[in-house]
Amino acid sequence: MKFTKTLLTTALFSFSVLSASPMAYAVSDPKTQFQQAVDAYERSDFITALQLWKPLAEQGDANAQFNLAWMYEDGKGVKQDYFQAVKWYQKAAEQGDAQAQLSLGYMYDNGQGVKQDYFQAVKWYQKAAEQGDAQAQFNLALMYEDGKGVKQDYFQTVKWYQKAAEQGNAKAQFNLGIMYSLGQGVKKDRNLAKMWVSKACENGYQKSRCDVYRMLNEGE
Repeated sequence: MKFTKTLLTTALFSFSVLSASPMAYAVSDPKTQFQQAVDAYERSDFITALQLWKPLAEQGDANAQFNLAWMYEDGKGVKQDYFQAVKWYQKAAEQGDAQAQLSLGYMYDNGQGVKQDYFQAVKWYQKAAEQGDAQAQFNLALMYEDGKGVKQDYFQTVKWYQKAAEQGNAKAQFNLGIMYSLGQGVKKDRNLAKMWVSKACENGYQKSRCDVYRMLNEGE
């Protein structure tokens, strides 16, 4: 049975604010300013957070660029603006920020703030995936499985599901199990299928789908 899979929506804001890179700081006491923005955000003072991050982003701080993009995408402290979100994700992504690359890929994938372009989505998912981002690996696997922006390739699908699954991504674990169950891109192996599906279900994957899988495979 083929199960429907859903792309993850966006990168986590907390990842970026906790991983500020000192090499990006070029203005007077930007580290303090960055932390003040974090503090403002955490107390839901989004306008202040945006006002503090924006000059840092304009100075080239990739982490501030990512956070600014996230705020434009989510409409926090500013009117929601996907075009501005793409602009700032692009700047951070070009500096190698994996979370920004993932988010930019998502924007292209869904046509938010930019014309829908699966080729560009694959490009940015690939860059983030190669840096080890599990969500990007999962999304890239989906693109290969569905043949969006790239030639359909189940071997590449399995490769990227495997990488994400090994990092604990429950959706990737479940989908990898289904690939083993169907023998797509890999030799059919019911034991490995059950193992990965079990891991996914233990990690909180959708109970309804876990129940359906178990029901369909009872007695095997």
